Amino acid sequence: MIQADLIIQQTKNWITSFIIPLKLCPFAKYVIDQNTIRFSISQAPNKQLALADLRNEIINLESNKTIETTIVIFPELFKDFLTYLDFTAFAEKKLIKKQYEGIYQFATFHPDYCFADAESQDVTNYTNRSPYPLVHILREESIEQAIAFYGNTEEIPLNNIALLRKLGLEKVITIISKTNTMTCTNNIENSS
Repeated sequence: MIQADLIIQQTKNWITSFIIPLKLCPFAKYVIDQNTIRFSISQAPNKQLALADLRNEIINLESNKTIETTIVIFPELFKDFLTYLDFTAFAEKKLIKKQYEGIYQFATFHPDYCFADAESQDVTNYTNRSPYPLVHILREESIEQAIAFYGNTEEIPLNNIALLRKLGLEKVITIISKTNTMTCTNNIENSS
């Protein structure tokens, strides 16, 4: 397995060098700046144990109000995008709809994310492409507060699509590849 701190650093770099500067999620900067985002790595070998890891992270959010949101990273499991989508639908049905409806919601990200109406190389897929398969657990209450603060959040996906189309696939890939290079450079510098 890839080193845990490297996985977390790559995910943070993706957020701080791609998501935040492009304002793909206007709420991300606050939780990063306030250090209220938790990164958890699941080493689950199957979907049942992955579900248990998600449940444990929700329980952790329930008991620790200083954590605003959690990103659960699956570096080894769910490399296939369709398998990942099946799992997230299963997890949402088992956890959110049965136990935590109106309290939490999931946002999904995957290296091969592809919207149903998009071609695999459509630049708009990069709004949900991440270094690893991950599930972002969000507090509904926080989403409501963000909506009250930011206003019409329904425009965010449309704005993201327009921005990425304007930048173009080559530029987006260049930005993302720099986040991975930063990680390698940072780790080399830190190990010296």
